Amino acid sequence: MNTNIALVLVLAPFLGFLINVFFGKSLGKSLSGIIGTGSVVVSFIATAYFFSGISAQPEGIRISLFDWIQISNFKVDFGFQLDQLSILWLLFVTGIGSLIHLYSISYMHEDENMHKFFAYLNLFIFFMITLVIGSNLLVMFIGWEGVGLCSYLLIGFWHKNQDFNDAAKKAFIMNRIGDLGLLVGVFILGSLFSTLDFATLKTAISTATNLNSYWIGVAAFALFIGACGKSAQIPLYTWLPDAMAGPTPVSALIHAATMVTAGIFMITRLNFLYSLDLPSMHLVNDIIAIVGAVTSLVAATIGLVQNDIKKVLAYSTVSQLGLMFLALGLGAYEVAVFHVITHAFFKACLFLGSGSVIHALHGEQDMRKMGGLKKAMPITFITMFIASLAISGVPLFSGFFSKDEILLVAFHHNIPLWVVASVASIMTAFYMFRLMFLTFFQEFRGTEKQKHHLHESPSLITFPLIILAILATIGGLISLPGNSWLNGYLTPILPELLNAEHHLGTTEYMLMAIAVVGGLVGIGLAYAKYIKQNAVPTEDAEITGFSKVLYNKYYVDECYDAIFVKPINVLSRFFRDTIETALSALVFGFGKVTNEISYQGKKIQNGSIGLYLFVFVLGLCAIVSYLFLAQ
Repeated sequence: MNTNIALVLVLAPFLGFLINVFFGKSLGKSLSGIIGTGSVVVSFIATAYFFSGISAQPEGIRISLFDWIQISNFKVDFGFQLDQLSILWLLFVTGIGSLIHLYSISYMHEDENMHKFFAYLNLFIFFMITLVIGSNLLVMFIGWEGVGLCSYLLIGFWHKNQDFNDAAKKAFIMNRIGDLGLLVGVFILGSLFSTLDFATLKTAISTATNLNSYWIGVAAFALFIGACGKSAQIPLYTWLPDAMAGPTPVSALIHAATMVTAGIFMITRLNFLYSLDLPSMHLVNDIIAIVGAVTSLVAATIGLVQNDIKKVLAYSTVSQLGLMFLALGLGAYEVAVFHVITHAFFKACLFLGSGSVIHALHGEQDMRKMGGLKKAMPITFITMFIASLAISGVPLFSGFFSKDEILLVAFHHNIPLWVVASVASIMTAFYMFRLMFLTFFQEFRGTEKQKHHLHESPSLITFPLIILAILATIGGLISLPGNSWLNGYLTPILPELLNAEHHLGTTEYMLMAIAVVGGLVGIGLAYAKYIKQNAVPTEDAEITGFSKVLYNKYYVDECYDAIFVKPINVLSRFFRDTIETALSALVFGFGKVTNEISYQGKKIQNGSIGLYLFVFVLGLCAIVSYLFLAQ
């Protein structure tokens, strides 16, 4: 029974992909959208079935479909692992994925390749499910590579625009860099423990008496490099803002519920490795925490001055992911998971809300050309306002609980990192309400034609927004201070939570107050500048000083271009124009010599018996002479 339902869970989106990719165009746009959405809803229902029964099986459900690889004592099964962590991830992957599919029916209805879009979305969900429920690192790697492929297809979906194609290639290549690190880590673990199965690996590590600290540290760091690629951490983060080239539902799917959470999922799944009390692992965890904190701050500073509504949200995602990695590096896996969940709610709402705005303005994404949309788009405004309160850490909204826990953990472990994370959080509140004030308040700054056609989005767009706004409001209830359902739920995966104390003292309340005041200060500064002063960001050519550095993202892309891209292009041209030319000349030279010899040789075959006898005599004389001289 469990095996059949698990196969339905995995294969329903894949079936939707096959139907849409082969028959979608003939089925029509509406039916194509219904099939694509329905297939993900089926996976969500299957997930809900497993979620309802997991309490009776705290050890989880393991399903082995067949033996995949067996070499000597090394064996890998193709199987699934449905436990508390994977089911939790599946709930928001398939749940939010269903809402994004539903949203896309209306958002993409005018696109001539709508069937292809839904096919790619379904394939994306299929690979993400595979990543999450794989029982070993190799099955997980199939999903890991699959979501990378789908991100390439979806980011470059509007392929007639070359900039979009470049963004898709950038995402694909930068993820391949990270994936190389992941593979190195997988190979090392396989070599050390002769297994890649998560459960067996956990047992092998926990029972080993003499662990090789150096190689385990190398493996853990290599895996973290893979996580940096998928989850957009320094230095492999620049692909994620460029992923905005894809349609807005793609941005919501990648940024909120699927691909970017893969790195956090992998490290949490391997918590038994990263929590080892070894010198090398202490160093790796310190690196993870520092990279997360720095990424959070750097992305937040860039988000302060961006004018593209989706770019602001993109750098917000990078910043929030940095906070999650900070929690992972400090060993607070359950806190990182908590923020993944709340972030999925409010960030999906924000991206879909921005898509609603872009839809109403016929493709306009520059906030300098918006304003005054509050009355024309009340549902979009209210839902985005709620999500902005949540991401800013305003009390009682979901982001307040999850972000506050990260800051509490950071303060108790490393005060400098707490300062960095707190500053990033204040900046988050500022740029999110900068976005809200520029988009929805004051007077409309667009064209008269746009103003005339302003309207609220259709119900298929606003309904997912309302659901996500509700979740962004109440999502924090799953892990209240001192009474965390989430911690209890994850105890089989994170045993240390069983006896963990969850109490609030004077220090905790003080830190909570500081975080709240910081968020309100950020909101207040945005209000003073963009409402009281009615400021509007200047045109690109007029940006000067440090703002120009921030607007150009610290010129990191330009540095990468100068250090890596241009030298590789020069080297490629050298090989093409010089080495390849020389090799071609050599190869074709052999061909020409052979042709010439053949051409001259065929003249002998002219049908003259006298010539043949003459050559025969010459050959016979040569043989006799050789035999005579040899004696």
